[in-house]
Amino acid sequence: MKISTNNLAKELNLKKEEFFDELLKLQLIDSKHKLTKLGMKYGKELEYLGNKYILWNDKDIIIAMLNKKQSIFDKIIDIVIDKPKSKVDIKTEIKPQNIDPRKLYKAEHRTDDGHYVRSKAEVIIDNWLYNKEIVHAYEKRVPIEENVLSDFYIPQGKVYIEFWGYENKPEYLKRKKIKQNIYKKYNLNLIELTDKEVQNLDDILPRVLLKFGIKTF
Repeated sequence: MKISTNNLAKELNLKKEEFFDELLKLQLIDSKHKLTKLGMKYGKELEYLGNKYILWNDKDIIIAMLNKKQSIFDKIIDIVIDKPKSKVDIKTEIKPQNIDPRKLYKAEHRTDDGHYVRSKAEVIIDNWLYNKEIVHAYEKRVPIEENVLSDFYIPQGKVYIEFWGYENKPEYLKRKKIKQNIYKKYNLNLIELTDKEVQNLDDILPRVLLKFGIKTF
């Protein structure tokens, strides 16, 4: 969705000056609030009634690039899955005593782009995406009826990435199955990674991402 700088700042509850500072840190604009070469990939400068402004091509991509916005995702650690109104057979009951892995493992591993993730495997995934210059978000809420957080989200191609890291824990496997069924229910683009695959991202991700129109070269 295209959006102006002012409207996007309001949506993020930031003052205009604060938002410009964030865009400057991301090297999307220069000190004169003009689009940089990088910024021109995501927006364009327009003029209306003598006033100049920037129109961003996709607000989700800009939001995903803002570390300040990512910190909000780090605070949301509960996954509450409501019973879906669908014929898909999904067991959604999660008992209160079941422990969410996100409560056990804090987001304390810092990545190259400033994200804080919950495991060393997620550091590898995040750094790989960053080094390939693929804009991504960590723990982004999936825009569906159920309240689900994805491990990673790539706005280009609208691709979700899930890393399954606790395959030997029954409660985790139950939650994994629920999430897989929900992704399937909404026909969302999903890439699933295991520990073994994380160790071979250079061989796996370029090929899989290309299926969704995302080039890594």
